[in-house]
Amino acid sequence: MVRITACTNQKGGVGKTTTVINLAAFLALSGTRTLVIDLDPQGNATSGLGVDRRSVEGSSYDALVDRAPLSELVMGTPVEGLDLLPSSPSLSGAEVELVGLEGRERRLSASLAELNDGYERVLIDCPPSLGLLTVNALTAADGVLIPIQTEYYALEGLSQLVNTIRRVREGLNPRLEIEGVLLTMYDARTNLSAQVASEVRRHMNGSVYDTIVPRSVRLSEAPSHGLPIALYDPGSRGASAYRELAGEVAARG
Repeated sequence: MVRITACTNQKGGVGKTTTVINLAAFLALSGTRTLVIDLDPQGNATSGLGVDRRSVEGSSYDALVDRAPLSELVMGTPVEGLDLLPSSPSLSGAEVELVGLEGRERRLSASLAELNDGYERVLIDCPPSLGLLTVNALTAADGVLIPIQTEYYALEGLSQLVNTIRRVREGLNPRLEIEGVLLTMYDARTNLSAQVASEVRRHMNGSVYDTIVPRSVRLSEAPSHGLPIALYDPGSRGASAYRELAGEVAARG
């Protein structure tokens, strides 16, 4: 049975795409057949996995708007066992186009229902907003992974996201749950990071992963080479963190 996880936070710059790419890579390397769906018009998960989004022939836009079969759109990546449904520039107009379509919140869910049994995990990289693209991801997902940066204002907007998840659960997807909260960009040299981590753990009642992702130059460099950290620098602190997270995610089921 495939497990679908939406990675979302309407705040930008919290490590959402970094988490999707690197968690997916370590899951795949551990033998879990994994698919990344790039629903962000910026396409950073696509380029971060070595694909030029301007050159893709089919993308998540075609799945959502034109109901093109995923089997015709999915492509391979440099990681064995990891596939990608890429983003494309046309996705930036999808929010507007979806408004007038029948079942607009369930377009992605309908596409994923047609997936064969080839994947055990699907990770969806959502845009930094709570619009129709993110709602499609939440309606299709079993769980939500929320990255939170360990900096000032970390919890700002979190209540809005939790309310959106609750509304989707009540109206569109009763199985949706918060799978886990991931602390990112942790700087062990500052008291602030430790204070924010403590505050998030207190606020989120045991749903925070034990793994903490450190601030890391190597993690920042990897996407410019079109590689996840598992291939770019497997011995780095960032790689160790995401390897550990993959173990936690697998253990939680």
